[in-house]
Amino acid sequence: METYPIRGQFRISRGSKTEAHVVVCRISAGGTSGHGECVPYARYGETVESVLAAIREASEELGPTFDHQRLSVVLGPGAARNALDCALWDLQAKLSGRRAHLLVCSQPPRPVETAYTISLDEPDAMADAARSASRRSVLKIKLGGPDDIAAMHAVVAAAPRSRIIVDANEAWAPDTMAELMREATRLHIALVEQPLPAGQDEMLAEIPHPVPICADESAHTANDLDALRTRYDAVNIKLDKAGGLTESLRMRERARELGFGVMVGCMVGTSLSMAPAVLLAQDAEYVDLDGPLLLARDRQHGLDYAGSTVSPPRADLWG
Repeated sequence: METYPIRGQFRISRGSKTEAHVVVCRISAGGTSGHGECVPYARYGETVESVLAAIREASEELGPTFDHQRLSVVLGPGAARNALDCALWDLQAKLSGRRAHLLVCSQPPRPVETAYTISLDEPDAMADAARSASRRSVLKIKLGGPDDIAAMHAVVAAAPRSRIIVDANEAWAPDTMAELMREATRLHIALVEQPLPAGQDEMLAEIPHPVPICADESAHTANDLDALRTRYDAVNIKLDKAGGLTESLRMRERARELGFGVMVGCMVGTSLSMAPAVLLAQDAEYVDLDGPLLLARDRQHGLDYAGSTVSPPRADLWG
């Protein structure tokens, strides 16, 4: 387990934190090692200890050699499988001498532009943060408090040239949904992410979507997507939810088949967490891979960020 301090405080509707705790997995063969990183997430019942235990148990069952398919049989979706799956991708790239992007991307990978997150706070504080970030073309604001409408207005006024994504992290309620969506429409919000709790989002199939609605907590793997077709317009694919790059690629393919827009998102982690996701995000409509930008320091050989534009990983980081 490694700990990285967050720049200031990261706050969403479920709570706040000042540190990012990540688990790094290493798989070795033939004198070569592959690395993967995951971020245990309490919302899904994960802790650092439970993820480490799951990795150890899976490693014992898998033995010294295994492939992505066998890994998906032994271990279910989540952070532990993500770390193992991405470490295996990295190892295979190093052993073969072929970069991972040759298998993941249909064209040479290019830099992508990520949203930049503004944490939940009082409207004036969120406006100050948005003003400081107003040169970034996409801002993602965390909502889920009593002043959400005021916060949307304050941020839009402070960053008038930025596209704004709002993320409620399941904190909106059915009886306030219509009013909040009306204000989002008036303010030309680009996307509303996971407004209602997962499993309690049936009403999304019955109401207009003047602003597209994106599933996050409701969408973990490709198998979840068919049931969401009438409720959501886009899905947020995160490697830590899906359980690795292998399932995330399958999820992206299924999302396209069903007509969903695609966001590629992240937990708050280092560049090692983001590296495979940058390859996944090459054709995504929305990219939210700003984890390292929220940290006070990143790991060595981290991704190159120029403002909000992040370049594909170099071989000394991953893949």
